[in-house]
Amino acid sequence: MTETLSPALPDEVDRAARKLLEAACDKELTLATAESCTGGLLASLLTDVDGASHAFERGFVVYTNEAKSELLGIPLDLIEREGAVSKVVACAMAEGALKGSKADIAISVTGFAGRGAPEDEPGLVHFACARQGRPTAHREAHFGDIGRGGVRVECLRTGLEMLAEAL
Repeated sequence: MTETLSPALPDEVDRAARKLLEAACDKELTLATAESCTGGLLASLLTDVDGASHAFERGFVVYTNEAKSELLGIPLDLIEREGAVSKVVACAMAEGALKGSKADIAISVTGFAGRGAPEDEPGLVHFACARQGRPTAHREAHFGDIGRGGVRVECLRTGLEMLAEAL
């Protein structure tokens, strides 16, 4: 069971995190995260499982476009042209996290957790998962206007699922 987050997390998310980390440890693979709308929540979850946190290599919390550019090497003009919440940027985030770490697999999350500008779709989230020697996987989710907390929990579910598939 996760220690810090468990009171707030659904049991199935907790179990999925534990199962993922055990599988990563068994295969001697390490994970990295690049998170925007989740603000490091996925990294926190992956380091909260006692005895398995060595499978987590590092996390990047890149909430602003400048942070995405500076920490993950994504050109600002690409972010401005495609939008921070897009397939292209999600893939660039995952690939940048893989390149900027020693991890074997990296997951990225970028989206609208709540209400932003009128043109933003609440609950629209792009995920990407990069693994050495494989094509980067992408997933687009439309969680709806379920609130910041609800979107973030759904992001944990999807991120854990994509990481498990990459293992």
